[in-house]
Amino acid sequence: MKKVLQMTKITLDYNTKSAIIGGTFFSSITHIGVEDLATTIILAIIGAIVSYITSLLIKHIHKRLQKRIKR
Repeated sequence: MKKVLQMTKITLDYNTKSAIIGGTFFSSITHIGVEDLATTIILAIIGAIVSYITSLLIKHIHKRLQKRIKR
């Protein structure tokens, strides 16, 4: 005979969700060092710059290809 595992449906209200997210955030923030935070900020800035330049490059290439196709 197979046993059936029934999952209990848990409903969370807004306050419970906020408490879980806030507790997770504040408990993990204490374990992040200043060096890690600085590295994260620097890498986020570099990633944003690279993403922006890449989108400009792709836009430029797309325009050139469109001009060649129309000829």
